[in-house]
Amino acid sequence: MAHGPSQIDELRAQSSALESQLAELKKEIAKRESHAQTNVSAQTVQTGGLSDDERLALIYTNLQETLKPEIIEDVVVKQKRPLSIYWGTATTGRPHCGYFVPLLKLAQFLRAGCKVKILLADLHGFLDNQKAPWELMAYRAKYYKFVVTAALRSLNVPIERLEFVLGSTYQLSPKYVMDLFRLLSEVTEHDAKKAGAEVVKQVKNAPLSGLVYPLMQALDEEHLGVDVQFGGVDQRKIFTLAAEKLPKIGYKERAHLMNPMVPGLAAPPKQDKADQEGDGPGAGDKKSGSVEVKMSSSDPDSKIDLLDTPEVVTKKLKKAYAIAKVVEGNGVIGFVEYVLLPVSALKSSENKGRFVVDRSESEGGPLIYEDVESLKTDYKADKLTPQLLKSGAINALNALLAPIQEAYQSSNEWQNIDKQAYPPPPPKEKKVKNKGTRHPGAPQEVVAQPDGHVEGGQSEKVSLGSGAAATIEQLKGLNLSKEPTAPVLATISGVLEGKAARRSTVKAKDACERIVKQAVDSGWAASEERVDRMDLFKGNSRGLTREFGAEGPVRY
Repeated sequence: MAHGPSQIDELRAQSSALESQLAELKKEIAKRESHAQTNVSAQTVQTGGLSDDERLALIYTNLQETLKPEIIEDVVVKQKRPLSIYWGTATTGRPHCGYFVPLLKLAQFLRAGCKVKILLADLHGFLDNQKAPWELMAYRAKYYKFVVTAALRSLNVPIERLEFVLGSTYQLSPKYVMDLFRLLSEVTEHDAKKAGAEVVKQVKNAPLSGLVYPLMQALDEEHLGVDVQFGGVDQRKIFTLAAEKLPKIGYKERAHLMNPMVPGLAAPPKQDKADQEGDGPGAGDKKSGSVEVKMSSSDPDSKIDLLDTPEVVTKKLKKAYAIAKVVEGNGVIGFVEYVLLPVSALKSSENKGRFVVDRSESEGGPLIYEDVESLKTDYKADKLTPQLLKSGAINALNALLAPIQEAYQSSNEWQNIDKQAYPPPPPKEKKVKNKGTRHPGAPQEVVAQPDGHVEGGQSEKVSLGSGAAATIEQLKGLNLSKEPTAPVLATISGVLEGKAARRSTVKAKDACERIVKQAVDSGWAASEERVDRMDLFKGNSRGLTREFGAEGPVRY
C-alpha cells in the first residue's frame, strides 16, 4: 500500500514525538532510581549501617516493658521504614535529673533510625490539678524546650533530627475536640481515674480535668501520627487505656515502650499493713518493709534539678538516703544505674559505662565500676561506703550538668523565660493581729497600744493612768463598800507596785483574783450586797473594766 508524502511526514512526526516521550520516561526512571538510592544512603547514615536486628536491639535496650512489639517489628523488618515514636512531658515543675533516663532512650531511638517527636504537653500540665497555671503555660513550654534541648546536646544527641510539638497547637482544633468527645463516650469514670492514678495528682474531691488527662494522652497517638508512644513505667495504665479504647473510635492500636523510673533521693516511706498484705501501692515488697519513690518535680527533697549549682548538688546528695550495706531503697545507687553509667556509655567510643570513685592511695586507690552489679556487691560488703558512693556521684553529676548550666548562663533569653515561667512567690506580708480594745464594751475608737496605754476619742474613760500611784487614786474613788477598803487597796497596791518595780506586765485578771481573795479573807465581803459588788472583779476582769476600764496586760 502506497503512502503519499503527507502521510509519511505525519508518521515521522509521530515517531519523533514517541522518541521524545521515551527520553522523558528514561529521565524520570533515572531520577527515581537516584532518589531511591539517596534515601537508602540517608537511612544507612542515620542507622550507621545497622541491620534490622541491630536496630531492634537498640530500640529495646534498657527498657522495663514493651507492649505489642510485633507492631514495631512489622514497621522495621517488613515495611522497611523509620519507626515513628513520640515522648510527651507535661510542662509543670522544673525538669530534674530523672529526665536523663528518657532522653538517653531518645538518643538510642535516633541512632536506630527512628523519627522522634517530643510533645510539650502544656494543656496536660494545666489539667493535672493546675500544676501549670493558665497564665504561665506558654512560658513553661518554652522553658522546657530550652532545658530538653540543652540536655540532649550535653549527651551529643543531634537535635536537628528531633521534632518539638506544642500540645495546644493541635489539641484545641475542632477535629481533636470532637475525637475527645467520642472517646469520653467510650470510657467510664472508673477507667479514666484508674488510668491516671500514677500520673495525675490525686487529691480529695479531685476536679474533672484529671479524668480528661489520660484520654488526651491516648488520643495524642493518633493526632501525632506515630507508631509508638514512649514513657515511664508509671504511664502503663494510660498506655493500656489507649490500646483498648482507640480502636473503638476507629483508630489503630499503637505499641508502647516503657523505661524504668529513677528512684528519689529521700527515704522511702514505710509500708502500712495494707501494703504488706497486698492491698496498697507497695504490695509485694515485704522484705524491705518500704516502697521506692520515684524522683518527682513536686518533691524537692527527692530530686536534683538540671540547673542546680554544684553546691546545691553536693548538699542534696550528701543528704540522700543511703544506709550502709543496704541496696534496697538507695536512690543514689539507682541514679548511678539508670543515669550515670548509661550516660558514660553513650559518650564512650567503646559503648562501655564507667563510674569512678576517687580514693587515696592509702585506701587502695580509685574504685572503677563498669556495671551496677559489681557496684552493688562492693556496697553490700561495705567496700564502697555511703560516703564514697555519694562522693563519686557528686563528681559525675556535676560534670554532666556543667554544659547545661553553661548554656543557661550564656542565654539571656532562657534566663528571662525562667523568670517568667517560675516567678518567685510574693513576699509574705506579716499579719498584724487585731487585739481589739482589750476593754469589753468600750467604744471601738479606743485602741490599746503595745506598751499598755490606750488611745482614742474616749481613752480617758478606760485608761488606768500612767503608773501604779495614779491607779491607786482611781481605785480610792470607787466607794466599794462602807467597810474600810484598806485591805483591798493594800492588795492592789502591792500587786501594781511589785509589778512596776520589775517593769513587767500587769495582768488585771491575776490582780482581781488576789484582791477578791484578800477581801474575803479579811471579812470585807461578808454581806450579800458586798459579795455581789466583789463579783465585779471576777472572770476576765469585767469588774475592773466596768469601773475604770482595766483588762488585759497593761505595762507600767
